[in-house]
Amino acid sequence: MIAQDSREEMLSNNLNNVDTPGYKVDRAKLRTFPEMLVQRLGGGIPTPETVGPLATGVYMDETIPDFSQGTVTETGQPTDVALVTSRLPVNPATGAQDGALLFSVRTPGGAVRYTRNGHFTLNAAGLLTDSSGNRVLNTAGQPVRLPSDRFQTAPDGTILVGGTAVDQIGVSYAANTNQLIKEGSSLFRLNGGGLLPAAAGNPNVDFQLKQGFLEGSNVSADETMTDMMEAYRSFEANQKVLLTLDGTLDKAVNQVGRVGS
Repeated sequence: MIAQDSREEMLSNNLNNVDTPGYKVDRAKLRTFPEMLVQRLGGGIPTPETVGPLATGVYMDETIPDFSQGTVTETGQPTDVALVTSRLPVNPATGAQDGALLFSVRTPGGAVRYTRNGHFTLNAAGLLTDSSGNRVLNTAGQPVRLPSDRFQTAPDGTILVGGTAVDQIGVSYAANTNQLIKEGSSLFRLNGGGLLPAAAGNPNVDFQLKQGFLEGSNVSADETMTDMMEAYRSFEANQKVLLTLDGTLDKAVNQVGRVGS
């Protein structure tokens, strides 16, 4: 019941972020506690008699972000930039593409974080920032500074003002997405600190930036609602089992064990 309650909270958070740009849906990992081997002892039996294994329940071990591409929608805003992943290294064991590409940003406290939310704005100082005010970093790890709000963004992230390249938006590559930890506000940090390598120059990575477009959340509202109903039904079924056991114990104590007068 506790595991399904935790899963319900995770699914509710996913559903609340269905319209958050760049949000990556969380997937739950449920694991079983170790089973116990039940044996019958006593009753004239010289050796223990094996009854069988007894399950001891499940728990939600972890939540893992799914970095699959969200739907890219045209907004017409020049400061909106969608990061579209074209190719990533292929895992030979699974045949699937591994890793994720992300924008790099610097928080007001100076820490580097990563995001897929390309809903950027230009502040009064001419710095490109995300929707939370974090500074978008260029390929050199420095804040992107623009002389004008009239600019074009090339597919490789190069920013042009009046036809002249003035900066380039940095894109980082995470080979192991399990090392990325969610911090809220569509931000991720690298477990253990350190910085992710740049995606540019990696021969196994292809991407493009689309100006005037925005990557939406990869949450499926229909799928999430179905999963929430499944978690609720599972919680309800376990609750009924618990009530049945409680009723059986009540009868054993108050009726079967009653001494007649």
